[in-house]
Amino acid sequence: MMNIEKAILAVITTDQSKIDGGAPIFICESKQELEMIAANLEAITDGIAHSLSEELYIIVKH
Repeated sequence: MMNIEKAILAVITTDQSKIDGGAPIFICESKQELEMIAANLEAITDGIAHSLSEELYIIVKH
């Protein structure tokens, strides 16, 4: 079993033009959807959601 210790697990945004990369990316249509998806992914992945701006969250495994 692979154990990930430190990584960005997901990116959640309402502005697709500002992101690119290797982590799974979730595009949302509203701030409310952004916050809901971030909270759900935080629980599902056992990670921590960090807001980098009003339109961008990342889920990090520390």
